Amino acid sequence: MGLAGVFGTNVRRRRLDRGITLEALAHDVGLSYSYVGELERGRRNPTLKVVERIARALEVDALVLLQEEVSQS
Repeated sequence: MGLAGVFGTNVRRRRLDRGITLEALAHDVGLSYSYVGELERGRRNPTLKVVERIARALEVDALVLLQEEVSQS
């Protein structure tokens, strides 16, 4: 999975963990619902500014959203 996919997966996971809708996150960061949806699906590449805004809204460090989780099996 590429970096855009990792970012999207992490954003979605964090958003759902916090109980935030896609619409609410998009509103909080000042982006369109469809753009944030495409980010979550790994279809768009966010700018660093967008990564920072989303991280701030999800209350996580931006680097956390860019790191692939290591499965512990």
